[in-house]
Amino acid sequence: MCKHPGMDAHRVTLTVTGALLLALLALGLSLQLGYRRHAARWPHHALYFFVVLGTALGLILALVAGRRGWALLPAALSLLAMPRTRPGRAAHWQLALAAAVAYALGAWGAW
Repeated sequence: MCKHPGMDAHRVTLTVTGALLLALLALGLSLQLGYRRHAARWPHHALYFFVVLGTALGLILALVAGRRGWALLPAALSLLAMPRTRPGRAAHWQLALAAAVAYALGAWGAW
């Protein structure tokens, strides 16, 4: 744990993961709109991996800190369901938005 009262490990993880999620959504939107479709595919997958990893880590760290880490479960499950949707289809971006909302609410609950 950090000595600064607002900089607990779970809060840092939630903040960094939230920023990565915003970057993932922005890149996904650019792909959906057809910008640099082939050049940006691997960064999109890398960001997705780190968002899933950060969400799981934030959930665990929040639970260890005595916070409501379980509030991140809907976000984690939504993110894990993403590979079952086809990129470019409505279900993919709709699930991405649902996962982002679930993450925001879960991070707020686990803060």
